[in-house]
Amino acid sequence: MSNFFSSLSKVIHASVWLAILLFLILYFGNGGFVIDTLFWSWLFRYFHVISGVMWIGLLWYFNFVQVPNMSKITDEQKPAITKVIAPIALFWFRWAAFATIVTGLIVAYLNGYVHEAMTLGVGSGGGKYTAIGIGMWLGLIMAFNVWFIIWPNQKKVLGIVEASAEEKPIAAKKALIASRTNTLLSLPMLLTMVAAQNLY
Repeated sequence: MSNFFSSLSKVIHASVWLAILLFLILYFGNGGFVIDTLFWSWLFRYFHVISGVMWIGLLWYFNFVQVPNMSKITDEQKPAITKVIAPIALFWFRWAAFATIVTGLIVAYLNGYVHEAMTLGVGSGGGKYTAIGIGMWLGLIMAFNVWFIIWPNQKKVLGIVEASAEEKPIAAKKALIASRTNTLLSLPMLLTMVAAQNLY
């Protein structure tokens, strides 16, 4: 059993198969359902939630765990974070952000409200479209920060691209401000997403 849990690949594969099994139980237990737009909307919403959990989970890991504790790590230990852990965490972080945005836009398109949401419900009754639209715009701003501010500056900080000793602290500050901005926006973004699904 410990051999199974020591392998992330085995655990993830088992999780996927368990999810498929539960899906089949729900499918056949309910007499089946039509594979239509509603089904695809549900499936992409599921992918949207999975990628969003990865994205915001890593955002909060950086802001609640890694960054606040870097000063407590000795200089000899810091390369373990900067050369091994941070680059991999940033890989999953940026691609989870991308996947969250893409799947969210697909869900909005499949449900027929992408235009209304992107225009914040102006002229279309507001309410749900305003709420989901605010969440979508906050998510887009956050994804922009990930790809065009945090990642380019972190590459300098981590030595993935060349940067002078003077550039690195400036890059670190820019990345930190963008990351903290995303942390600031994360709760309002999640609030509007959940509100749009449950209050209207």
